[in-house]
Amino acid sequence: MADSGEEHFVTPVIEDHQTTCWGCGLRLLLPTYAPVFKCGWCGAITNQNVNKPETKCLRWRRLRDRCFVCTLFMFMLFVICGGVWAVYPVVFSVSYTCGVLHSILTMTLAATTISTFSLAAFQCAGTPPIILWGSYPVVGKGGLENYTFCHYCSKPKSPRAHHCRSCGTCILDMDHHCPFIGNCVGAANHRHFIAFLFSAVVSTIYVSVMSAYAGLHIWPPLKYRSPGHLNGFSSGLALRALKEVVLALLSSAVQLSARGLVLVYLFVSSVSVQIGLSVLLWQQLCYIYEGKTYLSHLSSRGSDPVEEKDCQNIFRFFGWPYSILRYLPSERNSRKRHKK
Repeated sequence: MADSGEEHFVTPVIEDHQTTCWGCGLRLLLPTYAPVFKCGWCGAITNQNVNKPETKCLRWRRLRDRCFVCTLFMFMLFVICGGVWAVYPVVFSVSYTCGVLHSILTMTLAATTISTFSLAAFQCAGTPPIILWGSYPVVGKGGLENYTFCHYCSKPKSPRAHHCRSCGTCILDMDHHCPFIGNCVGAANHRHFIAFLFSAVVSTIYVSVMSAYAGLHIWPPLKYRSPGHLNGFSSGLALRALKEVVLALLSSAVQLSARGLVLVYLFVSSVSVQIGLSVLLWQQLCYIYEGKTYLSHLSSRGSDPVEEKDCQNIFRFFGWPYSILRYLPSERNSRKRHKK
């Protein structure tokens, strides 16, 4: 009975605790069942609880992105062609020099916006580098440090990469997936995306200014009622004056021609798009200043920031040479300089 009791406490190694590293192929013996573990040789991280989700919606996502791209491209063409048609006679009626200058600016902004949009939309967002994996002789010590296995692509995924379910591939330094360009924003096209936002903001500002300028020239004269009843001071004086202006604008808007209606639409749409793109551009520049992407910002919430906020991050992002960066002030140097 005593021998049987002692044998009862013998715990053999369970076979389920032996697993194989996907990175180097070495068999690992874990003390307990660990769903997530890191290989001590190659540094690869294995997650045994990850289940490959279904990818049935991939085709519909791509169709959605193509619809967004076509809609945005048609909108840009309408703004360019409609703006030229509506503003052209008004500007040339002022002076020939103003008309030529307006034509040059319009062609420059249109070409810049369409070219940067095409580069951001149709260029690969960033393919992770190809790395050897799978067997011990091939993978060296720390060769796959902090790499994980992408169950979508069935290949290693670096810590800087993220799998996009809409594109169906891993993207290096992925910021986000933008349906309006039908592409991810990553390491290869992030600069083009920022250039497109900047060009689009400048273009919408110019469209709103020129449409307002042309609209004032062709707008029918406003017809107010006799202002005699507005004499004196009362609590509702400002409200009644505003009501008179609105009624005069509505009554004159009925007499607008097709050119005037196009100008009104261009002004409203350009101001709306300008506000949205300005907010997006400012958000992107803030992330670049912090040395982050949108996804890394989401993953670092609630943790201590490791990246340094520095103006050099912006210049380094746009590819400025080191000879210029060394003369720029950095937050680290300023802290050391003022520290006593």
